[in-house]
Amino acid sequence: MTEQQLPAGTWTIDAAHSEVGFSVRHMMVSRVRGRFEKFDATLTVPEDPFQSSVTATIDASSIDTNNAQRDEHVRSADFFDVANHPEFTFVSTGLSQKGEDFVLTGDLTIKGNTRPVELALEFNGSTIDPYGLRRAGFHAETEISRKEFGVDIHMPMESGGVVVGDKIKIEIDAEFTLQQD
Repeated sequence: MTEQQLPAGTWTIDAAHSEVGFSVRHMMVSRVRGRFEKFDATLTVPEDPFQSSVTATIDASSIDTNNAQRDEHVRSADFFDVANHPEFTFVSTGLSQKGEDFVLTGDLTIKGNTRPVELALEFNGSTIDPYGLRRAGFHAETEISRKEFGVDIHMPMESGGVVVGDKIKIEIDAEFTLQQD
């Protein structure tokens, strides 16, 4: 049975049951979707859940857009420069309620550039799994400007527009487990 309460404690992400994905406009006519294969996150929930905090890291080299050549280019200095900036980080700064859902604010760092972001956050509930572990699920979305994070390659097309759009949609499905004391 799913509960709509989040017990206090330290929660760690279950990466096998979570996904960090994104999409970006390509050639002005479609979207390329991708995800990151390696990431970590910790959720700390005090007695007042609105004082909760999240820290997360993403291995920038673990990008997977289902195209190895494109992935290598995105890892290069043209985009993420993973040789010098191997991780993205997120540190939450606040949580507020918006209707039935929530807004999680925080500082996102990509390629050495830190900017505030707001994530629309859905709490999907918590439950006890068959192994006795308390689990909780969340869905979060935001949109960022890649240029604001120093990913400012400009690839114009002869017909107008650009090869890679500026706006990146980020979508996260996260399942956490409560750590036992």
